[in-house]
Amino acid sequence: MSAAQSPTADDPRSRAARWLAAWDAQGIHRTGTAGDDRGAEWLAREAAAFGVEPAIEQFALDRLDPVAAYLEIDGRRIDAVPVFDAPATGPDGIVGRLGAIGTASVQTGGEIAVAEWSPQAVYRGESIRLRRAGGHAGLVVICTGDRPGMGLLNAEQFGEPYGAPAIHVASEAREAILAAVWQGKSARLVADSRRTAARAANVVVTLGRRDRRAASVRRPRLVVMTPRSSWWQSTAERGGGIVCWLESLRALVVDPPSGEVILTANSGHELGHLGLDDFIARRPGWDRPVDQGGAVWVHYGANIGAAGGALSLVSASDELRALAQRELAGAGRPADVVAPKTLVPSGETRDIHRAGGAYATLVGSNPLFHLPQDRWPDAVDVDTVARVAAAAARMVGVLAG
Repeated sequence: MSAAQSPTADDPRSRAARWLAAWDAQGIHRTGTAGDDRGAEWLAREAAAFGVEPAIEQFALDRLDPVAAYLEIDGRRIDAVPVFDAPATGPDGIVGRLGAIGTASVQTGGEIAVAEWSPQAVYRGESIRLRRAGGHAGLVVICTGDRPGMGLLNAEQFGEPYGAPAIHVASEAREAILAAVWQGKSARLVADSRRTAARAANVVVTLGRRDRRAASVRRPRLVVMTPRSSWWQSTAERGGGIVCWLESLRALVVDPPSGEVILTANSGHELGHLGLDDFIARRPGWDRPVDQGGAVWVHYGANIGAAGGALSLVSASDELRALAQRELAGAGRPADVVAPKTLVPSGETRDIHRAGGAYATLVGSNPLFHLPQDRWPDAVDVDTVARVAAAAARMVGVLAG
């Protein structure tokens, strides 16, 4: 191991900056693409530099590869990105009159509906209901993030596309499209794509051994998880979680756990959590309550340390909430929001919550959420990332014993 790779080689802020810059340089991290592969290979190398042997757990998917996506009005083409859990159109697309989604004329006339949705819309029931309701031949989603641009919606139903063919268009196209809606103009919607057999991977590190003492005194296994795939580079969205994951691994190498700890960095996040599904399929029951053999989960979610963002703590466990609050305060970066215990998370621990498992999630907000502009260095507050990562590593150390 070189001095530069040693767990004590440099200070936490420098490590964070180095890791974030490397992540950004890998390109777009969409599941099953070349950038996703580069991210897995890089993360495995960084983990191996700490003296561990990471595993690459591959899973199969039918990757969606866009061929052509656009909205054409009066001969002008507006570039688009398909909605990844909607059906395709084929190269000729769909022609119809534009109308606002949910209106009577669109519901009965089969025209092309237009909606204005932010990336968070997929976590609210209305967008799903409107997409499933039918009555329109196609759907145009005008992206409405906190900043202008192409803020894509996650494909929560990637494996089972639903509704009408749909595309995203950037917020800059809003005025022209809404003018066409008001004028009752027709348009052509094209969402032509193909499916390609592909593989993606989770990077998994296992430390310690399962304590085989009586169940009454057995320490539950600990899973430390972060997603590592996304629509774009997503440096603030995903990078903070990656830094927390690496710092937690570093701390566990320096002070080995007394029980079993599994660190997993999963692909498939933006496609309905495909990577987590594969991880749990290989380890059935780990998402259940601890007294039923389940694990304790620490989840590093989106936007940790995003510039201009807020930090939230989400957990249904009093013990885990108290531990996380104590360590965050000790690192000088307490949570801005401690969510109610009844809140159902929107990321990977949503699945753990619904199964009754024990978890603590750190997650942030980000004005560049799901936008291509989420890039190193401007999108990231490195000092905050380093502080949260230090707190996260100490929290994991306590749980690992």
